[in-house]
Amino acid sequence: MTMTQVPILTRKQIVRRTYNEELAAALQTPHPLLRRIYAARNIQSMKELDRNLENLLPYQSLLGIEQAVALLAKAVMTQQRILIVGDFDADGATSTAVAVRALRSFGAQHVNFMVPNRFAFGYGLTPELVAAASHFQPELIITVDNGIANHAGVAAAKAQGICVVITDHHLPAATLPDADAIVNPNQPNDSFPSKHLAGVGVIFYVMLALRRHLVSLNWLQTSPNMSALLDLVALGTVADLVQLDQNNRMLVHHGLRRIRAGQCVPAISALLELSNRDLTRATTADLGFAVAARLNAAGRLDDMSLGIECLLSDDSIRAREIARMLNQLNDERKHIEQDMQTQALQIMHKLHIHEKQALPHGICLFDPSWHQGVIGILAARIKERFHRPTIVFAPSQSDELKGSARSIVGVHIRDILALIDVKHPGLIMKFGGHAMAAGLSISAASFNAFSVIFDTIVAQQVTAAQLEHALFSDGALTEEELNLEAAELLRESGPWGQAFPEPLFDDIFQIVEQRLVGDKHLKLRLMKANRVIEAIAFFVDTQVWPNHRCQSIHAAFRLDVNEYKGRRTVQLIIDYMEAL
Repeated sequence: MTMTQVPILTRKQIVRRTYNEELAAALQTPHPLLRRIYAARNIQSMKELDRNLENLLPYQSLLGIEQAVALLAKAVMTQQRILIVGDFDADGATSTAVAVRALRSFGAQHVNFMVPNRFAFGYGLTPELVAAASHFQPELIITVDNGIANHAGVAAAKAQGICVVITDHHLPAATLPDADAIVNPNQPNDSFPSKHLAGVGVIFYVMLALRRHLVSLNWLQTSPNMSALLDLVALGTVADLVQLDQNNRMLVHHGLRRIRAGQCVPAISALLELSNRDLTRATTADLGFAVAARLNAAGRLDDMSLGIECLLSDDSIRAREIARMLNQLNDERKHIEQDMQTQALQIMHKLHIHEKQALPHGICLFDPSWHQGVIGILAARIKERFHRPTIVFAPSQSDELKGSARSIVGVHIRDILALIDVKHPGLIMKFGGHAMAAGLSISAASFNAFSVIFDTIVAQQVTAAQLEHALFSDGALTEEELNLEAAELLRESGPWGQAFPEPLFDDIFQIVEQRLVGDKHLKLRLMKANRVIEAIAFFVDTQVWPNHRCQSIHAAFRLDVNEYKGRRTVQLIIDYMEAL
C-alpha cells in the first residue's frame, strides 16, 4: 500500500477570533496589534501581563508544603541519604535536575536520583523501583513529576522505613498514597491559585520554601540564587504543555531571559546548537521542538538518566558529548516514528475511513510491533491529523498493553478514562494523567472492547463543534503590520504557549514562486498589495506541493524573523494553506 492510498484528512476551518473592542481599547499598550491580540486572549488588564518575579504566587498556600519542607530540612541538616525518583519525560528530567542542583547547593552531600526505565518498572514510584533502589539505601525519597498515583510503591517504601515526600502535578485518584508529605496543587482542598504548574514548577516551589526555611535556621549563611534554576523550569514547563497562565508565563519568561543571556546549563546551550537554533533569540518553540524533543528521546528509546546527566553537567565539553548522543537517539526516534505513523495510517485506511463523518469519536490504535517509547508522539500525530481524542497502544509485559492518550481542546482525557473505569470496573488496569495527555494499561484481550467503549464515551462527551478541526486566527494584518517591527514585537510579547497561543493570522496571497527545500519544506514568495514577502511551510504533503497550477492561497501564518548572513527580514511561517 502506498501513502497516496491513505486518506488525506487535512482540511481545516480557519476561524477568526472575536474580541471585545472596548476591552482592547482599554488595554494600556501602545501598539494596536497587541491590544487586539491580548483582548482576544481575554486579558482584562495589563496587570495580567506582568512578568516581574516579585509577583510570583507565594508558596505558602500549597497544601502540604510545610510538612515537606520540615522533612527535607531535617534530611539536609542530618545528611540523610536522599533519592530523587523522577520521570522519563522532559518535565521529569528537568524536575530531577532542579531537585538535585538545589539540594546540593543547600549542602546536602548524599543526593542521588533514579528514573524508572519504562520498559522494566513502569511509571513512577512502583514497588519494583523501590526494590531496585535498595543499593542507594535511601532514608528519604522525593518523587518529582510522579507519585500521586503510586499507592503500592509508597507503601513498599514505608515498609522499609523510608520517608516519602511526593511532589507532583497530575490529577489524583479518589484516594491519596500514604506518603509522609504530598505537594500537588491539584490535590483536594489545595488553595494554590494556579492549578497549572508543571512537575518542575512544583519542585521549584518546594525548593524555594526549603531555602527560606534553611536560612531561617541559620543552616545557610548565604542564600543560593534560585533564579539560576529558571532555565530548567522554563524548559520543563514548556515541554509538558501545561497552560501558560500568568504564573507560568513569569517562570518561562525569566527562564528564557537567562537562556538568551547564555546563563543556562551547558546542556541547553548544546542542544540548541545541535538543532541549529540561536540561543540569543530562543523562544518557547525552540524549547519545545528542539531541546525537549532531544531530551525526550532518551526516555523514549533508552534511559532518561542520560538526559538528566546532561542537565546536571557543568562541564560544557561533557554536556556537548551527551547532547550528541541525545541527538542521535532523536534521529533514531524519528525513523521509528515515521514507520509507525505509516502503519497507523494504513490501519485507518483499512477501517474504511474515507469521509470525516465516518471517523470514530475516539480513536484507538494498536500494532504488536510498535515501540512503547514512541506511542505518545504517534498519538499526538494521529490526533492532529484527524482531530479526535486518540490512544495508541503498544505491547508491554505478558498480555498487557501500554497506552498513551492525547486529546483535543474541550475533552478532558483523564476524566474520560476515569469515567470508563467507573462504568466498566477492571477494564483499565491503571491510568493517570491530565486534560490533554494520559497513560493507561489494559489487557491485550480487552483492546477491541476498550476501543468500542472509548469511542462511545467520547461520543457522549463531545459536541460536533468540538470535533471541527479549526484554526483560530487573529485575522489579517494590515500592510503596516506585515513587517519586521511587528514580528519582533510579537516575539518579545509572550511567552506564548498552551492557553496563551502564539498569534496566528490569515489572508489570501498571490504566489510568485514556490519550490521545495530540503525535500519536504515549501519555500514561497508571496504577493500582497504589490508587495512580495518570503514564506515557508514545513513538512508539506509533497503529493500536493509545489502546486504549479495554483496561483493564490488562503494561508494561516505566523510572523517570524529570518536572519541570514547578518540580514534580518520578516517571513511568514505557514501553518496551513489552501489552494484557491
